[in-house]
Amino acid sequence: MKKFFYVFLLIASFSCTEKKQPSSNDFTTKFEKSEGTETTTYEETIAYYQQLEATYPEISIQEIGETDSGKPLHLVILSSTKEFNFKKLASKTIILINNGIHPGESDGIDASMLFLRDLVQDSAKIKKLENVVIAVIPVYNVGGSLNRNSTTRVNQNGPKEYGFRGNAQNYDLNRDFIKADTKNARTFAKIFHLVDPDVFIDNHVSNGADYQYAITHLFTQHNKLGNDLGIFIEDKMRPEMEASLLKKDIIITPYVNVWGTTPEAGFSQFFDSPRYSTGYTTLFNTLGMMIETHMLKPYKQRVEQTYAFMESLLNFTIENRIEIKTLRNNAVAQFLAKQTYPITYELDNSNFSIIDFKGFEGSYIESKVTSGKRLFYDRSKPYTKPVNYYNQFVVSKEIKIPKAYILKQGWWKVLERLNDNHIEYTVFKNDTTITVAEQHIKAYETSKIVYEGHYPHFNTSVKTSTKLMQFNSGDIYIPVNQEGVRYIIETLEASATDSFFNWNFFDTILQQKEGYSAYVFEDIAEQFLIENPFIRDSLSLKIKTDKAFAENPRAQLDFVYKHSPYYETAYLKLPIYKVY
Repeated sequence: MKKFFYVFLLIASFSCTEKKQPSSNDFTTKFEKSEGTETTTYEETIAYYQQLEATYPEISIQEIGETDSGKPLHLVILSSTKEFNFKKLASKTIILINNGIHPGESDGIDASMLFLRDLVQDSAKIKKLENVVIAVIPVYNVGGSLNRNSTTRVNQNGPKEYGFRGNAQNYDLNRDFIKADTKNARTFAKIFHLVDPDVFIDNHVSNGADYQYAITHLFTQHNKLGNDLGIFIEDKMRPEMEASLLKKDIIITPYVNVWGTTPEAGFSQFFDSPRYSTGYTTLFNTLGMMIETHMLKPYKQRVEQTYAFMESLLNFTIENRIEIKTLRNNAVAQFLAKQTYPITYELDNSNFSIIDFKGFEGSYIESKVTSGKRLFYDRSKPYTKPVNYYNQFVVSKEIKIPKAYILKQGWWKVLERLNDNHIEYTVFKNDTTITVAEQHIKAYETSKIVYEGHYPHFNTSVKTSTKLMQFNSGDIYIPVNQEGVRYIIETLEASATDSFFNWNFFDTILQQKEGYSAYVFEDIAEQFLIENPFIRDSLSLKIKTDKAFAENPRAQLDFVYKHSPYYETAYLKLPIYKVY
């Protein structure tokens, strides 16, 4: 038995030693072997990180949750202290990198493999990571990555093969963060709240106009991020990141939000509402940004510049980690102190900055395919011109922040998403009477075209009335004084851009369930008007002043019905109440 024990110790010691030794494995990536023309498959990517983990104790790869594809979502962690429990890493500054949300835009997949490998193999670089942890989702859209082809990115210059934009259910995952129709999005929420990143980066490839830049940035909209965090990302983070890349001889500009025309007329910042990755992370006061490399630039150049951006971001985070932590810690208190919260924004067309934009001359020439004209960029005619950049948004609607929201039980899809996002609430144990603001949908419009599995609502308005109401055992009380306050407001305020109402979670309230037979209700209505002279007089006045109404007996009967106690109270009534 003693001999067996010593043999076991020897094997264990040898295994540990092996993991700490420089690797004899070949960590040259497919991207490098192909001289920058190919990207790894999903299976190759995961195997690569598993090999890194087996060799370097600073690397861990974990399966976190499910995706629609049936395969798990992975998280790769680089921790110089070899600690991978995020509860124990809470004092560290955490960077979360997301790749392959659109698998045809594979630049970040390859760049992250190179980035983590180069960090873990360099002792000097590892030393710098004493207070910073890097977490990477190697491939977010697993289903799209498995759907590999070489044709669907018709506008893109490489790689040779790539994944498809839609996931296993054909959702665009960068429209799904707030509504969370997919297992991918629900697992992302799990990862996000596990990691609690201070800085988030989502790697993409652009579409749209042609220009000289191989890389553009899309920092989360600073007015929407708000308060000191918004000032920090716009006045410090963005300019310092731009300057850092310029020192590497890399020119970068804000994401060129131009479609079907040229950038010379100016362009606005993309407004990332909570359906998008950086809009979602904003709700939890994370500094978020997207990288958009340019589709027409060579794949090798795009990957290299994605790598360079992540490297600069890491250095910026190391240098500013204490300030970043402080700003995030103060963010919730800053929002609550204002007592009001903005739920919709509009672009301020009077406020802009000037960019020395590096583009190509564009013109409209005769099409050789159609009978019309086509846009043509002449790359033999580069230019640098001053261009207006509109990146200021102003509040168009705001609400008074309530003390709490009450959600009626039964709306389990909403409750699931609150749970996924670590929203704190209590469940009434007994029937309870509280004075609340009751809400009815006043007006809304609905998209006539399907969008990501929905016909979303927009231009929604609500009318409220104060009532003393009895809530039942099982109803849900959601206080707003918590870390997830922004998520609560953005989802439960029906007028907010990406509210649960606008995403059709409450569409059953938009349909009346009860009605009347006219021949029966006529007698009831007659008696009702006798007993309610005010309603009778209102009906008479409307008949006298509204010609169309006067010519429509059914509308007149409806008028009486809607003012009677027989009209159903559930119609258009939100199952969400506000406590002030």
